[in-house]
Amino acid sequence: MLSRLWQLISHDIGIDLGTVNTLVAVRGKGILIREPSVVAIHKKTKQVLAIGTEAKRMIGRTPQIIEAIRPLRDGVISDFDTTEAMLRHFIQKVHQLPSRFPKIPRPRVVIGIPSGVTEVERRAVQDAAMSAGAREAYLIEEPMADAIGSNMNIEEPEGNMVVDIGGGTTEIAVISLGGMVLNRSLRIAGDELDEDIISYMRMRYGMLIGERTAEDLKIELGSATQLVKEKEAVVRGRELATGLPKSIRVTSVEIREALSSTIAQIINAIQEVLEETPPELLADILERGIIITGGGALIRGLDKRISEETKIPVWVADDPLTTVVRGCYKLLDDLDLLAKVRVTGGLTR
Repeated sequence: MLSRLWQLISHDIGIDLGTVNTLVAVRGKGILIREPSVVAIHKKTKQVLAIGTEAKRMIGRTPQIIEAIRPLRDGVISDFDTTEAMLRHFIQKVHQLPSRFPKIPRPRVVIGIPSGVTEVERRAVQDAAMSAGAREAYLIEEPMADAIGSNMNIEEPEGNMVVDIGGGTTEIAVISLGGMVLNRSLRIAGDELDEDIISYMRMRYGMLIGERTAEDLKIELGSATQLVKEKEAVVRGRELATGLPKSIRVTSVEIREALSSTIAQIINAIQEVLEETPPELLADILERGIIITGGGALIRGLDKRISEETKIPVWVADDPLTTVVRGCYKLLDDLDLLAKVRVTGGLTR
């Protein structure tokens, strides 16, 4: 009875704890927070100076005494204390929302995690959420959250295939009857695409650029297939030979060449999962197509490239950056489904 009352008055939240961005949705209110998963700390005192958008602006621009770090790498926690501080910041933001009740219970939290994480890594996420102020913490694997957020009928005896190309991991899964029949989690995704661009600029032009510049180039010029009208942009960085500033003009053709190897690895992994898929489910996927989500789904022509190489229709999900958090959000109102699809028993305070 008390649990039901708390559910009615608390600000329960769904979190997509991403390597690049963290999204937070509040039950009954929708997605309220979309911020980079970045924390700026003082190196000596370990004091947190900024979190989210403000911290991201500091990347590559901080004095030696301040460090702007991403506490998650390849979809898992690499710095527990900083992740806890980031989660606490977002949970407190939600907890401070206006309410008719004078005292709001701690929130129930549903968090999307990569399917390939270890038991230790799962426990670290749950512990971080509980330490950050959650009343209960439940984990759901990202491909399942993607499917729920994309309005798939996951409980039906029909095959659905989801490919989530995030910042730290690429999640590939075949889902049927409320479970994952096959899944693969690759620690190859958006971060590797950024590294590809940095390496290409170093090898081709002897020029060093930062992570933010590489990400901007990926968004502005990145593509997986030939564009009807190729694009170009001016890039500023440091010439390795002289150490002096340098500006050059690069084209979308060059950026496509830089990204080609990593994109090929992702497509190969999709093909391998398809080869292992039972024939009945493969027939469903041929009819329904493959849904791609995550930031990588926004790379121009990627859906067309995957479709050409797999001979299966490919669809980009509506608002692909939010499918995981939308799936977590839906589970806040469907506790029966949450009990079926959660990774392990939730932690309760």
